[in-house]
Amino acid sequence: MQRRIFAAIALASLGLGTLAANPGQAAERVRLNYRGFSRTVPVALLELLADTGESTGVLGGLLNQAGQNAGELRSLLTRPLAANAVILDRSLNSRPGEWVLDYLGQSIHTGTGEADRQALRASLVLSASDDQQITLLEILQNYPTEEVVLEGDNIQSAYSRLASFLRPLSIFF
Repeated sequence: MQRRIFAAIALASLGLGTLAANPGQAAERVRLNYRGFSRTVPVALLELLADTGESTGVLGGLLNQAGQNAGELRSLLTRPLAANAVILDRSLNSRPGEWVLDYLGQSIHTGTGEADRQALRASLVLSASDDQQITLLEILQNYPTEEVVLEGDNIQSAYSRLASFLRPLSIFF
């Protein structure tokens, strides 16, 4: 219950109060753009890959076409980054935080290009709120639109940039 209250407060403070009224809204699909291929994949298939290592259906086909190893994607989806939700929220609402959001937004964004910064900020804060860490899978699961676009060619460097941003913040928690 306390987590839901915190999530609602965080979303409201981010100017996304309408999402707080519907806390169940989250990404159901991820449009993966990778090496010239683009496929829409249900988040459930990414969850299956993260949990079991199995890449089936559309996800398996995309990985085969792109010549990508499912184990590498699984590792990227589940690699945790330590993050305190309150400190993260405050940090992302600063000039350096907005720069990081804009940089990450080149790799993780809405399909329409509207409110990318706000959606990503909400997803990051919600991801950190339950366990004081963030994974790429959590970011995708908590993204506040039905579909999120993931630019696979850039995601590794974007995730590294996020880790660099979070590293100095860890002294506060």
